[in-house]
Amino acid sequence: MKDGVLVIDFGGQYAHLIARRIRELGRFSRIVSAEASISDIVSEARSSYGVVLSGGPGSVWSGAHDEVARAVIKLEIPVLGICYGHQLLGRVLGGSVSRSPNPEFGPTIVDVIKSEGILQGLPDRVRVWMSHNDAVLEPPPGAEVLAVSRGSPVAAFRLGSVYGVQWHPEVSHSEYGLKVLENWLRITGAPRNWDPGDMVNNLIDMVRGMVGGGRAIAAVSGGVDSTVAALIAKKALGDRLVPVFIDHGLHPAGEVEWVSRTLSSIGLKPVVVDASSDFLEALRGVTDPEEKRRVIGRIYGEVLVREAVDVGAEYLVQGTIYPDVIESGARAGADVIKTHHNVGGLPENLGLKLVEPLKWFYKDEVRIIAKKLGVPVSIIEKKPVPGPGLAVRIEGEVTEWKVEVARRADRIVREEIESAGLDKGLWQYFAVLSGSKATGVKGDSRSYGWVIVVRAVESVDAMTANPARLPWDVLERIASRITSEIPVVSRVVYDITSKPPATIEWE
Repeated sequence: MKDGVLVIDFGGQYAHLIARRIRELGRFSRIVSAEASISDIVSEARSSYGVVLSGGPGSVWSGAHDEVARAVIKLEIPVLGICYGHQLLGRVLGGSVSRSPNPEFGPTIVDVIKSEGILQGLPDRVRVWMSHNDAVLEPPPGAEVLAVSRGSPVAAFRLGSVYGVQWHPEVSHSEYGLKVLENWLRITGAPRNWDPGDMVNNLIDMVRGMVGGGRAIAAVSGGVDSTVAALIAKKALGDRLVPVFIDHGLHPAGEVEWVSRTLSSIGLKPVVVDASSDFLEALRGVTDPEEKRRVIGRIYGEVLVREAVDVGAEYLVQGTIYPDVIESGARAGADVIKTHHNVGGLPENLGLKLVEPLKWFYKDEVRIIAKKLGVPVSIIEKKPVPGPGLAVRIEGEVTEWKVEVARRADRIVREEIESAGLDKGLWQYFAVLSGSKATGVKGDSRSYGWVIVVRAVESVDAMTANPARLPWDVLERIASRITSEIPVVSRVVYDITSKPPATIEWE
């Protein structure tokens, strides 16, 4: 039985944006790494209405993925190649792929030669987003050229049910991008049946089926992901689910009290476990960011197991979502960007069976499910707080006094951004205690204090993010308050790095 559309990930930063766009257009999509076995890829493709070959950072000249492309083409189902995937199709089908005479990066004008197939309904000229050095210079034998650009003699082509486009229709910068994807989805025949809000009952049934008559604990943080996962499990298991909130002593100011109060108001009264001394002791002397995450994951797991034993639970419900799975390297070929304690940081011998009802959903889809469940807006719109809390917002060793400095700076950042009414448009905003010190002047005397970094970003699903252009007067107030109210701080700087190349969190 066919199920949605398959996206083959060649390592490009946009593979998951492609999958999200397809879901936004009402079709289910799933991703498989190009590094998976050919038999696994073929099996996934056979059960799909169509296959997308994503972009990638490599060059098709190496021939590394020729076998993957040929295997998919042989299935005679609709295929769409984007950027690297477009070049790969051009190569294996017999076209000419080489260095472009005019490499194109960013906004590019494309001339549509034939407004048909995936380009049906497009005007003669469109402004799209390109990012390539190589290009298909001559089309495969028998293929129709659908579009050209200054650096791409074959910017789009069709050969039977196989299509290729050099630009990125999935990014918002490409005009008619969703139109191109919708045209292709219509060609595949994939039904418009993907609506996360309609899947609540299925998720409840899934949890009920996994846990059976057993008991489970739910690791809750007050964020939308863990809250939705816990509510689904609560509806499935009733009193056989015990929500657990672990106070690791690394939360922002007021977080513990807010979480306990808010979750209790929706029937998820959590068991609050104060394990702050355990975490701070274990972090003593640890400076490496990944090691800090692993230590926190280990202690977190130990505390969860103790709580599970106390209530006789065999299962652990977590709010793991798709970006967590991807960034933790939990699929073939994925790089470990950072260890998430709810995926890659927990010990392998935890002894609890994991239940992750949201692991195939993106954050915006989880929010749709949350609205369906009646989750309060205060939780749905709550800014994400990383599992390790302030530990990943403190460079180097985590100590009690550093946590207090980071917490006070973070409170000031939040207060100023929220009082200015800027919080609604931001994904996250917080303060980081850097490992650097700088010279300053306080009270006509030289000071030598710590440097606080302010971070504020805009994003949709945390897979990519842009630095927010905060008003200058807001940044000035933040800097003035931090250096005035926290004596050990002498300087405040603003992080303007996007993701990629940076991550949202500091460590």
